[in-house]
Amino acid sequence: MTIPTVELPSGVHMPTFGIGTWRMGEDRRRRKDETDAIRHGVDLGFTLIDTAEMYGDGGAEEAIADAIAGRRDGLFIVSKVYPHNASRRGAVAACERSLKRLRIERIDLYLLHWIGSVPFEETIAAFQKLKDDGKIGDWGVSNFDVDDLQSWHAKDGGRCATNQVMFNLARRGVEFDLLPWMRQRRMPLMAYSPFDQGPLARHRTLKAIADRHGATPAQIALAWLLQLPGVVAIPKSADKGRLSENFAALKVKLTDADLAELDRAFPPPRNKRSLSIV
Repeated sequence: MTIPTVELPSGVHMPTFGIGTWRMGEDRRRRKDETDAIRHGVDLGFTLIDTAEMYGDGGAEEAIADAIAGRRDGLFIVSKVYPHNASRRGAVAACERSLKRLRIERIDLYLLHWIGSVPFEETIAAFQKLKDDGKIGDWGVSNFDVDDLQSWHAKDGGRCATNQVMFNLARRGVEFDLLPWMRQRRMPLMAYSPFDQGPLARHRTLKAIADRHGATPAQIALAWLLQLPGVVAIPKSADKGRLSENFAALKVKLTDADLAELDRAFPPPRNKRSLSIV
């Protein structure tokens, strides 16, 4: 199966489905299992891998480096900078540390992990320098609500590639204003925690729909995200079996009746909701 792509504002194409690595790299005793899982995901056909300097204090980036050694070509690597490192000089230094841990020459997409005290102009200048120097491809943000993204967009000249936020059936708040705003500007949304950190994989409505498709509830949660235009899903798993299960969600095609049933169980938002940060 080939994973579809979505076009970033720069014209670069990014896969709509990938591997998240939050909570990886925190325990060196698990490093081999995590590395093996990421490598298995790449073997399956995942090419997008998302990480951050925060994850395991760089340990997740090191696990990725071990997993992709000798097979960098064709992969799309995303990482993020801490807000307190997002100054003009700080972001450049942080990116160089991430590149060293990842053992690659360029990060394809580099994000500000969440809003801090550094002025947007400084971070944007640092990101542009990194791009000009060939150390990153595109850049964007994470955990921004629509007001924050509008402020950023007013300063970046339309160069922001994406916004990565928590988005799943149980947390549909971004559909109220953020997702429409991004779609109008052809800016993809990256959705993390597609299982709401676990509960959706056990929800009875998803199980009923899954039974009709010969699938699992987790695959239904992923299929719902994957059918949305302009949305990229990045479920995290350090288990080979779960990664195989996730990848097979590409085969699940939800019907109009399925989607209506999901809307009844998880009503779309009627007002603005706050974002979570991972």
